[in-house]
Amino acid sequence: MRKIAVLTSGGDAPGMNGAIRAIVRVGIKRGFEVYGVYEGYKGLVAGNIKKLGYSDVSEILSKGGTILESSRLLSFKEDKVQEQAIHQLKQRGIDGLVVIGGDGSYKGALALSQKGIDCIAIPGTIDNDINGTDETIGFHTALYNIIDAVNKLRDTSSSYHRCFVVEVMGNHADNLAIYSAIACGSEIVITDKTEYDENKIIEELKIREEEYHKKHAIIIVSEKIFDVEKLANRISEETGYSGRSIVLGHIQRGGSPVPEDRILASKMAEEAICLLEKRKSGLCICMKDNQIISKNIEEALIEKNENHDRLYQLFLDLA
Repeated sequence: MRKIAVLTSGGDAPGMNGAIRAIVRVGIKRGFEVYGVYEGYKGLVAGNIKKLGYSDVSEILSKGGTILESSRLLSFKEDKVQEQAIHQLKQRGIDGLVVIGGDGSYKGALALSQKGIDCIAIPGTIDNDINGTDETIGFHTALYNIIDAVNKLRDTSSSYHRCFVVEVMGNHADNLAIYSAIACGSEIVITDKTEYDENKIIEELKIREEEYHKKHAIIIVSEKIFDVEKLANRISEETGYSGRSIVLGHIQRGGSPVPEDRILASKMAEEAICLLEKRKSGLCICMKDNQIISKNIEEALIEKNENHDRLYQLFLDLA
């Protein structure tokens, strides 16, 4: 019986457990012996590996996070560290590996595939910032968490003539910001792909207050751009709005995965098993035009997403 393993790496994302569950159950039904690697690449190098059966993945579909835990191991780019990981796999007779994570995890999978381990990568990140795929596991749940929070903020902002400046995650990607801005009816969205001019923002808020008679406002901001509290203070000082800042932080990662992420994870995991059956390697699973496909990891990492410009224009038309 051929042995394969699965690991989760980098930031956790709701739906990873669904992918783990599908890999184990579909893998067993296809004749594989499946192992779980705990703590990502760090656990792979340390040999923290355990055989998984049906009961090990029972009742995890609805749980956020990852039962295999995760980590970041910057030294995995070094040859000697990769060789240690390969040694841990080979001494257990494992020759196939499914890696669930972001672009850093992809690069680790690519390196192992180039050294003889059959590796398939699955995109798992709330940021939806993996090139080559329209969707990543965890994005829909994080988006739902943002929308739920912003809806509650809008209720209270309308009662007190407030403007909330809401910082969302994204790690220099703008997907969570622009999608949530459209879905929440945000007045302004700020990402590293938009111009950031505080004076223009203040003037825009004045126009919305004085000419459009807006009693409240929401500004969505991608993380790592500027201090949202400082902007909120300036809004209080220079407009009729009472400015407030909110950093949603890791609450966006938590909670039970929504159906879209559970289904996407299951589909992608099944495709990964199909590829390993065919002894394919160095590939990643992608959702393109609502179809599950696979691409070379190297190709996917450099592919550009052309959908963003249309989304920004849609936001401007709606705002």
